Amino acid sequence: MLTLVARHSHEQDIKKSKFIAIATRANSPTEALEWLESVKNPEATHNCWAYRIGDLYRSSDDGEPSGTAGRPILSAIDSQGLDHVMVVVIRHFGGIKLGAGGLVRAYGGTAAQCLRAARRVEIFRKAMVTVEIPFDSIGAVYPVIDRFGAVKIEEEYVESGVILKVEVDERFVADLTSALHDATRGAATVKTI
Repeated sequence: MLTLVARHSHEQDIKKSKFIAIATRANSPTEALEWLESVKNPEATHNCWAYRIGDLYRSSDDGEPSGTAGRPILSAIDSQGLDHVMVVVIRHFGGIKLGAGGLVRAYGGTAAQCLRAARRVEIFRKAMVTVEIPFDSIGAVYPVIDRFGAVKIEEEYVESGVILKVEVDERFVADLTSALHDATRGAATVKTI
């Protein structure tokens, strides 16, 4: 998934109104809304916003006609394939009404230009995996886990051996499973949870 490396902003004037888009990475709805509180301008006419965090999304027209600001901002996020992103577009009214279509283009376009210019990074979803191994295979397992950049979350000792719970990039699950089977000569039982 693509997300932003850092906060980015873009400003433009449209028919005497000033539109300022500010975008950032957000890892939760709470984080997105806290960030919104820190950047919105109480002196502006409108502070419209949207976020996309996985399957979670929300938007606000902040007093503009329904569907003319928040949804176009969300559409700008989605059309660029971004995730874990929050965008606020601040409007200072310049005296000329834009109409519904003009507002959609202004909010969506300002957000899209901001996002296009922002530095991006690809991040990968994490998977949780349990690895059950006999005690005599433990020494072979840790180097394999390290090689795939997996992080040990939990280690439980049971009568039959050790059960490890590890977090790894989704894209490495199949290779990690294969490598663990090879390293333990088939003794490892690996399950994605």
